[in-house]
Amino acid sequence: MRENREILSIVIPACNEAGNVTRTARALREAMEAEHISAAVYFVDDGSADGTWEEIRAAAGQWDRVRGLRFSRNFGKEAAIFAGLQAAAGDCCAVMDCDLQHPVEALVRMYRLWEQGFEVIEGVKEDRGRENVLYKGMSALFYKLMSAAAKIDMSRTSDFKLLDRKAVDALVSLPERNTFFRALSGWVGYRTATVGFTVQERQIGQTKWSTWKLMQYAVTNILSFTTKPLYLVVGAGVLFMILAIIQGIDSIVSYVTHRAVEGFTTVILIELIIGAIVMFSLGIIGGYVGKIYEEVKGRHRFIIAGTVGLPGREERGDDAL
Repeated sequence: MRENREILSIVIPACNEAGNVTRTARALREAMEAEHISAAVYFVDDGSADGTWEEIRAAAGQWDRVRGLRFSRNFGKEAAIFAGLQAAAGDCCAVMDCDLQHPVEALVRMYRLWEQGFEVIEGVKEDRGRENVLYKGMSALFYKLMSAAAKIDMSRTSDFKLLDRKAVDALVSLPERNTFFRALSGWVGYRTATVGFTVQERQIGQTKWSTWKLMQYAVTNILSFTTKPLYLVVGAGVLFMILAIIQGIDSIVSYVTHRAVEGFTTVILIELIIGAIVMFSLGIIGGYVGKIYEEVKGRHRFIIAGTVGLPGREERGDDAL
């Protein structure tokens, strides 16, 4: 009976990945059957504008272990991950990309570590593949901030992970709407192991992540996961208070010694700098206020417009979570 029961659930967010769905499902089926792993694949169509959903339905017709969820619109990768985790029925759940840049061989190694008792297995990038200089620089800054917040090294982390059922249940029970799966998997704790992998080159299609989208993603996740940027505001205030004290002392000394106090240009520059710091600080505070506003509204993380392959839920579209 154990062989027929779903042990491993593989969650795959898919946005405009019509060319990769069948290829990915085939690669996973071959690997799972070769390794005698009882698995099911959960494709989550995140509001695709191409034929992704049709390809998911076709894959489900070819392999009865394929399940599909279709969003009513694009809700983002984080929502797709959590929708898949919530629907997953396995004793452990893995998350990987639809373009096979996360190698199936590494997934098998993760599963074997789970069998040994590890509860959170992180995919660690040994080689990030080809990335432009700007992207690498922004990634380094982003992960430095997130590592400080999460108290773990996130410099080589990815969304490629395998989690035990208890870790999955802990994550999907979180009430927050703005989530950062990559960091939350480390936040939950549990017995952790890592599996190194080399990012594979995308064979079909183009990446959906432009530099601008990655910057937006980074800012959103920093605001949703850590309050450290607020300390930048405090630090700027302390710095300018110290400068003000120094300037004040200098002005008093100049007055007492009857030296002319010059420096109109300096005053203008100081006002411009202070104005820039104030606007920057208001931007940070406004970002957090915006996130608070989104949380208190309590809107659904996503709306499911259709499903396929899920027992008792085929083609239903009445789920909003």
